[in-house]
Amino acid sequence: MDPLFLGALVAIVTILVLFSGVSVAIGLLIVSAGFLIIFDGMRSLELMPEILFGKLDNFALLSIPMFIIMGASIASTRAGADLYEALERWLSRVPGGLVVSNLGACALFAAMSGSSPATCAAIGKMGIPEMRKRGYPDGVAAGSVAAGGTLGILIPPSVTMIVYGIATETSIGRLFLAGVFPGLMLVGLFMAWSLYSTWRSGEASRLSAGSYTWAERFEILPRVLPFLAIILGVLYAMYGGIATPSETAAVGALLCLMIAMIIYKLWRPADLWVVLRDSTKESVMILFIIAAAGVFSYMLSSLFITQSIAEWIGTLDVNRWVLMGAVNLFLLVAGFFLPPVAVILMAAPILLPIITSAGFDPIWFAVVLTINMEIGLISPPVGLNLYVINGIAPDIPLKTILLGSLPFVACMVIAIILLCLFPGIATWLPNAVMGTSI
Repeated sequence: MDPLFLGALVAIVTILVLFSGVSVAIGLLIVSAGFLIIFDGMRSLELMPEILFGKLDNFALLSIPMFIIMGASIASTRAGADLYEALERWLSRVPGGLVVSNLGACALFAAMSGSSPATCAAIGKMGIPEMRKRGYPDGVAAGSVAAGGTLGILIPPSVTMIVYGIATETSIGRLFLAGVFPGLMLVGLFMAWSLYSTWRSGEASRLSAGSYTWAERFEILPRVLPFLAIILGVLYAMYGGIATPSETAAVGALLCLMIAMIIYKLWRPADLWVVLRDSTKESVMILFIIAAAGVFSYMLSSLFITQSIAEWIGTLDVNRWVLMGAVNLFLLVAGFFLPPVAVILMAAPILLPIITSAGFDPIWFAVVLTINMEIGLISPPVGLNLYVINGIAPDIPLKTILLGSLPFVACMVIAIILLCLFPGIATWLPNAVMGTSI
């Protein structure tokens, strides 16, 4: 059978299996085993256990559960609420300052937790009711937090970037640095839209936050600054050559747990058990997907599907930006239906040779891919962040949340266009800190 036709058949079967409701990892294993048995015989299954466990034999994977524990320990406390309140007090005089505070809190909490749903939940519980009380429309209140929550997979430390680095054998340190300026750019675009929409409403004075004394502004900082210091310390240790990403993640997880216990009195064994239980569940889910994606990639390579697709695209006489546009469209559609980790593990090994052969930087491409995944987090039918916000504020219709997030989707599209026009936004910092990659 022609490998290209076989590849299309694999894609259709994979979509059908995943839509059946089985977990992503189990679905990938079912598809991989089925096609290997049909085209390579039963003996091909002998290698599956070795590939499955071999994919997990990577020291860098240790950073995933450590960063997840780091985020879970923060999310289990009032750190998100304190962070939101601190920014509200310091930005009280900015027109539309409350929505700007929400977005700033989302950005900082995303850097601390690395999780989009956790960011939405932590900031949304405080921010959405407060914005609605101050007169912000429901769409702006819900949409800004839903969009701000997506920053969790871009701003370092990001679990999604770790997964991309492992899947493509790319430097995780470079990937973290590559997400800094694009993440700040997205925050700026989100804030610019929020300020514009507030000004356009003609009610900037009514939508302003309350006034706070300097004593009130400084009073809350001791509860927030320790977590920010940990993030800066983790990044300094990583890029200062003091420790590897896995080692810094372990130290960061321990320090976050200690601060949660000391500052927020997270002493009860039941509370600590919840942190460790939820972290373990999420870590196992991600690691299982990574292992299953390794088997899936082996199946594609064994049946010469990956090589044939890359060769076919290489023979196409199209402009490289047309090719990049098609890749972006594919990632956007895939992000509508699958979680970011699954899309990265399934698509990155296939797309990376195509992207590099067209002359694009793999570090830059990681940022573009991640922003596409961010759009998927606030787009139906999956749109995980939309459902998180709907759970926080069930009286706000899902349609209202979606319409409120659409302007922020436009901001993400603008960010992708700016990255295409000025790739240095993503590549300058990694090259400046770690030297030009060869």
